[in-house]
Amino acid sequence: MFAPLLLATVRMAQIKVWGWPTVLLMTAVMISTAVRTLFPSRMFIGLKWGVLAAFCGLRVMVLFSYLKSARTIDDGHLYTAVSIYLLLGMQWFALYSAINVLSPGPIQRSASVAADRHAELLYFSLVTLSTIGYGDVVPLHGEARMLAALEGIASVLYIAITVALLVSAYRPRSNSA
Repeated sequence: MFAPLLLATVRMAQIKVWGWPTVLLMTAVMISTAVRTLFPSRMFIGLKWGVLAAFCGLRVMVLFSYLKSARTIDDGHLYTAVSIYLLLGMQWFALYSAINVLSPGPIQRSASVAADRHAELLYFSLVTLSTIGYGDVVPLHGEARMLAALEGIASVLYIAITVALLVSAYRPRSNSA
């Protein structure tokens, strides 16, 4: 879970314009986590998840603009595309977690097996992002249903646009043999 965050942070640090906004949002994530630990109220826990969602969203936007401006494609661009996809899953996971804190029970597991709530929400986010939709975890509340629908649409659009960008910027390597 932390690998895409770490890779995205390293990539964003290389883009000088986004250095300070990244540091500010990362500081806000750390402060909101500390406040949540000291004052475990729903509002502070929801705030922590909201700030984390904003942090992931900013990273997605910056990294996608980096990907979009590529004139040629190398391994770094492909790793960035994968990181963006995983960051999208984490962003939606943070949004589901915020909704779960503020309005408990928006997403339910259809089986009677008890699972860790965060693992369940991350699983739901990744299954929805991939548009597999197994149906073992389902959104019940309207807000969660709309978020799940938007996540599926965002995923399909991201893949289509990213493939188009990568194909248009692809230049075969010359064989110097």
